[in-house]
Amino acid sequence: MTKAFASQGDMTEKTITFDEIGDGLYAFTAEGDPNSGVIIGDDSVMIIEAQATPRLAAKVIEKVRSVTDKPITHVVLTHYHAVRVLGASAYGADQVIMSDKARAMVVERGQEDWDSEFQRFPRLFEGHESIPGLTYPTTTFSDGMTVYLGNRRVDIRHLGRAHTAGDAVIHVPDQNVMFTGDIVEYRSACYCGDGHFADWDRTLDAIEAYDVDAIAPGRGDALVGREMVDKAIESTRDFVQSTYRPAARVAARGGTLKEAWDAVRESCDPKFADYAIYEHCLPFNVARAYDEARGIDTPRIWTAERDLAMWDALQG
Repeated sequence: MTKAFASQGDMTEKTITFDEIGDGLYAFTAEGDPNSGVIIGDDSVMIIEAQATPRLAAKVIEKVRSVTDKPITHVVLTHYHAVRVLGASAYGADQVIMSDKARAMVVERGQEDWDSEFQRFPRLFEGHESIPGLTYPTTTFSDGMTVYLGNRRVDIRHLGRAHTAGDAVIHVPDQNVMFTGDIVEYRSACYCGDGHFADWDRTLDAIEAYDVDAIAPGRGDALVGREMVDKAIESTRDFVQSTYRPAARVAARGGTLKEAWDAVRESCDPKFADYAIYEHCLPFNVARAYDEARGIDTPRIWTAERDLAMWDALQG
């Protein structure tokens, strides 16, 4: 019998932290579970990343209410993955913002991704019965847009493909702080199942050019100070390259997906095996790296059925 995905057995509740990373800027983190961000403006609040369900979003709202009673008016979703967006309804925000490309992914693969992620990671869908349906934005942008929360300026930018085709980052100039979504992680595996390996490096360069003082990454601890920011960017870069290069070598010589899996494990296990969700991400990362190396530019849609077929192939 094929063994279960690593994430299916991960039912341990994670400890939540809520760190101020700039004046009125907070990172909601939970030991490698999806992070959220909070930006407090003059009269209102912006949330970055909604969580997977309204029930989980309520944990973010509880932390927000510990520091401000201002209304939540904006939710920004850095990309489309079910675990990031399906809790959006809980905030009651007037504006839900995504890039055009992220919205296109909801249209193209929204339900399939939801079904796939629900199968893979049941703990993150606690309270799934409260999800009203797919989350669609009220507002989209192409390359970027600016939102003013009173006098506080918030720049939302698409700097390039990386974790998905539609990734956005959020920069708050008055504190020089950035929310990167899953383009940058800290001591957590990058999920690359819908990624663009060849572009990811350039997108990290674009983030690095901002020379920010703090980052709220997609997963892992808040990154405060240039040294910690630089360390996280470089470890993310190393993770992505260490995944893609061995898979690409196997693909170039006509090797199999299983051979790519073995090669990536040899490259990545010594450096990253203790990272959060490493075992969960690895099969999806290898499959996508193998596809991209064989010229498949647009990631194939993950479905509950495709997940199991891929996982079965890797057990051989």
